[in-house]
Amino acid sequence: MDKVIIDNSDLHFEHKQWDSELAFWKDELKSFNLRLDELVNRWTKKEVLQKLEHFQNEFMLHKGVIEKLQGEIQVHEANIAAQERTGRPALDTVLVKNHSEFRKKMEEQRQIYANLKKEFFRFLSQYL
Repeated sequence: MDKVIIDNSDLHFEHKQWDSELAFWKDELKSFNLRLDELVNRWTKKEVLQKLEHFQNEFMLHKGVIEKLQGEIQVHEANIAAQERTGRPALDTVLVKNHSEFRKKMEEQRQIYANLKKEFFRFLSQYL
């Protein structure tokens, strides 16, 4: 059985992809919050204002999750860099396991964020 070698550059590339995706979500949340500001000025119904507050809270929470994930990427990048300084191009099993677990977190977060966006767009189509 051949041993699979995972090169640091492969994981670094995936980190860059994730970081770009997270930065995009962060920018998107800014524009969603601008939409909320427009709606706050347009609506006075309690029901609509409660929904606006719900989305403001969700967007704030999601921004926090994004920032936490970005921090985790930076830590993992630092661990890869430290491992590279040892002169070995392949990662140890702990770093690979951490990377796989982070990949799962990203997949879960993609789904959560996609659902939030769907819910928000349905809301916008009703009240915009």
